[in-house]
Amino acid sequence: MSHLYEMIRNEGIQLDRAALSRLERFAELLEEWNGVHNLTGARNREEIGRNIVDSLVPTTFVEAPESLLDVGTGAGFPGLVLAIAWPGTETVLCEPLNKRAAFLRLAALELGLEWVSVARKRVETLEHSPFGLISSRAVSDVDLLLRLTKHLADGATRWLLYKGSRLEEELAVLESAAELKIVERPPRRYLLLRP
Repeated sequence: MSHLYEMIRNEGIQLDRAALSRLERFAELLEEWNGVHNLTGARNREEIGRNIVDSLVPTTFVEAPESLLDVGTGAGFPGLVLAIAWPGTETVLCEPLNKRAAFLRLAALELGLEWVSVARKRVETLEHSPFGLISSRAVSDVDLLLRLTKHLADGATRWLLYKGSRLEEELAVLESAAELKIVERPPRRYLLLRP
């Protein structure tokens, strides 16, 4: 049993064998590419593993949506990792930086993720039918993210945001929410929101 598998199991995250082996391969690919292209601050397999687990925690309290948009996917967190965990979910990874988008395309191809597409653009210029779930770890401000993605949402869309200690200040500016759930896994706070 690999160290990554142990880390995932210790968080109570349930994944099938195919997903686990894809995550192992993703970690290898990222470590390889990161050495040359500097895609993420996660410098070794342990740090990459922690980022994978951080990305996966919401699978313990969010049901797989029909479609997922991840904003600012970077090196794959959380969007590519969620796509591996949710193989039935049509996933769009929105990443404006060329080298990161190229890595995401290569990883999706190498891992056989036919349900994943990569949009190398800023999210405000993305055109798509409304998504079931919009996730982001990159966009720091809740209100800004909601504004940038409102053209990609409808009344049923939920947002999954990976936040830290400043969450209350950000929520104070929101007008109201039909649904609001905060899951604490210090130092991370996961916010599930339907405005």
